[in-house]
Amino acid sequence: MRPRALIISLFVALSAFAAGCGGPEKPASPKETFQTYAKALKQKDLTTMKLLLSSETLKMHDQQAKAQGVTVDDIVKREALISESQTLVKFRNEKIEGEKATLEVENSFGGWDTVPFVFEEGQWKIDKKGFADQMMREIEESQRQIEDAINQGRQGDPVTPGADPAMSPSPANPF
Repeated sequence: MRPRALIISLFVALSAFAAGCGGPEKPASPKETFQTYAKALKQKDLTTMKLLLSSETLKMHDQQAKAQGVTVDDIVKREALISESQTLVKFRNEKIEGEKATLEVENSFGGWDTVPFVFEEGQWKIDKKGFADQMMREIEESQRQIEDAINQGRQGDPVTPGADPAMSPSPANPF
């Protein structure tokens, strides 16, 4: 074989190989990930459901399972994001910000739940642990605001020195 024919054959083979590889595949979007999760739930495919959960979510489920004396599969089934009987799942407002994302999913009561996602291992995964952490932060913030309001109310009440602060002064009856 002549050198030129060898080079052309090698180029054609490398081109075919490169075309066959096609480069890295684009990961599924959060919406597509959730659709796969919903399909796995309907098919009772717990393996796929767990593959679509973030590593932190799986750790959280493992701790819950140990504390309750059940399996992680039991926790995953019980804490599914939609009802197994839900025949139609509607989505809206997919938002991606860096390695975090959210998707609003209609629940079986007609309300909308925000499902958080995190990008890990090259794919979008459902981040129920992040959702639980966010809820805890919101509860703590609400409690702090209530405590601040109570404390501000106490600071505004005049208290006579030596008087019991639990006893509030009675207004004088003008009649």
